[in-house]
Amino acid sequence: MSRTRSARVPALAKINLDLRVLGKRPDGYHELRTVFQTISLADMIDISFTPAKTTEIALEDALGIPDNLVTRAARLALDAMRVSGRVALRLEKRIPMGAGLGGGSSDAAAVLLALPALSRRPLSVATLCELGQQLGSDVPFFLLGGAAVGIGRGTEIFPLPDAPTRYGLLAAPGIHVNTAQAYRDLSPRLTTELQQNKIFSFLSLTWDLGGLGTAANDFEAVVFEQHQHLPALKRRLLRAGASVAMMTGSGSAVFGIFPDRASAAGARRLLGDEKAVPFSLVSRVRYRRIWYRALAPHITPSIWPPRSR
Repeated sequence: MSRTRSARVPALAKINLDLRVLGKRPDGYHELRTVFQTISLADMIDISFTPAKTTEIALEDALGIPDNLVTRAARLALDAMRVSGRVALRLEKRIPMGAGLGGGSSDAAAVLLALPALSRRPLSVATLCELGQQLGSDVPFFLLGGAAVGIGRGTEIFPLPDAPTRYGLLAAPGIHVNTAQAYRDLSPRLTTELQQNKIFSFLSLTWDLGGLGTAANDFEAVVFEQHQHLPALKRRLLRAGASVAMMTGSGSAVFGIFPDRASAAGARRLLGDEKAVPFSLVSRVRYRRIWYRALAPHITPSIWPPRSR
């Protein structure tokens, strides 16, 4: 009888509902204030685990990405659980790469969340977050989902209350933005006075996330200068009826939030040949339900979901 346990799990994309860069830290990274939000666009990962005396991790990935985060995540999880076995992974990419949507980080987090259930070995929330930070700054957020504030490098995550379901339209024009260069271009513009203004504006937004009236993305200042198609795309989304439109992460995807699903669908038609994907905001409650459904046959209450220490 096979001891292989398998699941098909989602890896949801994120948008940044707000993103402020305050300045460079002593460790070389930049101090951030951001609001992460999971959305319905998702990669899918087929993952199986078979206990064995030695560890073997195999990834079927049509894109052929070297040193893929999902294999690194699997290795870290197995080592942390002190378990060996064969892990087979098949990655179905739907989230555009290099667009500021966190696809690679979400894929890694999905593996971290799934393997404890499949191997029936617990990992605490704290341990998962520690592993996530080793893989990427966005990974800890995807262990939580919903809406959350990210500070520091973006790895310190504080959940925000779930907001009503909203609908949006995401345009990923396929422009590659060099994130490291975007930080270098932005750094000379970061002043102490500007930093204080950003902090107060960010506080105002997080106290009243429903409005998004003061939402901003600091990377737009430098990325839009280099890629004129992106500010034009933002203007088109606003003219199509978006209540707010902005770039996510360091780009190049641009999203708009609309009053309802029908408005988002209408805006998609107005954008014409622009490649645009409708989405909904995924609350933390909905995020958990999605994961419970994906892992239902393998859930052991003492093991999954992950618990705090």
